[in-house]
Amino acid sequence: MLKKIIFLIINLVLSKVSLRVIHNIGHLTGKIYFLLNRNQKTTLKNNLIITKLFKNPRDLEAAVNRNISEIGKTFIESFAIWASPHSRVLSWIREIQGENCIKRAIVKGKGIIFLTPHLGCYEITSVYYGSKNPITILYRIARKPWMNEIIDIGRSKGLVKLAPTTNAGIKKLLYALNNNEAIGILPDQVADKGQGVWANFFGRKSYTMILAQRLAEKTGATVILAYAERLSDSSGFIIHCKEITNKDYHKAQDLNDNLEKIIRKIPLQYLWSYDKFRRLQKNK
Repeated sequence: MLKKIIFLIINLVLSKVSLRVIHNIGHLTGKIYFLLNRNQKTTLKNNLIITKLFKNPRDLEAAVNRNISEIGKTFIESFAIWASPHSRVLSWIREIQGENCIKRAIVKGKGIIFLTPHLGCYEITSVYYGSKNPITILYRIARKPWMNEIIDIGRSKGLVKLAPTTNAGIKKLLYALNNNEAIGILPDQVADKGQGVWANFFGRKSYTMILAQRLAEKTGATVILAYAERLSDSSGFIIHCKEITNKDYHKAQDLNDNLEKIIRKIPLQYLWSYDKFRRLQKNK
């Protein structure tokens, strides 16, 4: 109960301060968190090494520190979004790039599958779409019941609905698509055993989910990659949307290739502390 009260107080504060202050708090939170969690910092650094984006040791160290800051901003942004009124969150969106592909998909009438990786402010993409149209988001249930309650309320803004990663949740996704509604999936999460295939991600094997492909094949839904880029001056976010055709996501490798392309555009806003390769040895 004490943790819940503290969390609610923090959320109350975040619902009042500016986005710049939220980012400053996030920067500090990231530094403290990774100072106390050395293993996750090691994972973050190793993942950046795998990408081969920063070959010079000095550049790599700078990238690690920058990524720590950006991850901290991502976490604190999420809390601020859950705690804030719908209108306040929408005011942070500065631009929508690729919005026409969404309009075309709605006219098509087969539903939309939004694939949003852990890149930038991924929480705000569903808030944007859900302000005008119904969308069902697939999510993993938190271990703490009180945390689930806060997340459920915080994410259920506008026309946003939630579906847990269970059989019942998958049925909700199918129902939404069959009613020409949208669904949201985090495509870079490590799939549960039996729910994915092996595919390269930045040159290394990762157990990749195939749920989106199955849903698209079954319903004919339009698949759109979407992510929210965090502006460096803390003035808000630019949401990028891009439709990908059947040939670009039919195989898990095609999907990962598309994810790589958008991550490479703003690599330091990606959640590199997430151990996407953690089951590499266990599943051999």
